[in-house]
Amino acid sequence: MTDAQWALIGPLLPSNADRRGRPFEDDRRVVDGIIYRFRTSTPWRDVPRSEFGPWQTIWKRHRRYASDGTWERVLHALLAHADAVGLIDWDVSVDATIARAHQHATNTMPSTGAVCRWRSL
Repeated sequence: MTDAQWALIGPLLPSNADRRGRPFEDDRRVVDGIIYRFRTSTPWRDVPRSEFGPWQTIWKRHRRYASDGTWERVLHALLAHADAVGLIDWDVSVDATIARAHQHATNTMPSTGAVCRWRSL
């Protein structure tokens, strides 16, 4: 993560000053680990400890940020910044396509629409 990117999201992360016990792992290092995990689709346990710290710390911090609304605040701040500098074009049309399933994939009778009741013999 670049310094400019960190300057946008760093202040939005919750403070750890009021917590007792072992000092928190560096927030930037942990967020980099979370980004690495999702970009590479690796399991949490396979996140390199030498670069990002213990996987348990990265996982717990991600879970905490997800449950307390931190990620939502970060998303809104990044969207607001991108909109302010003209990186977002809001004139977009979204469409959905619905693909019909094959009749044998629906588990219904073709003529009545009743649910099949198969019995094993």
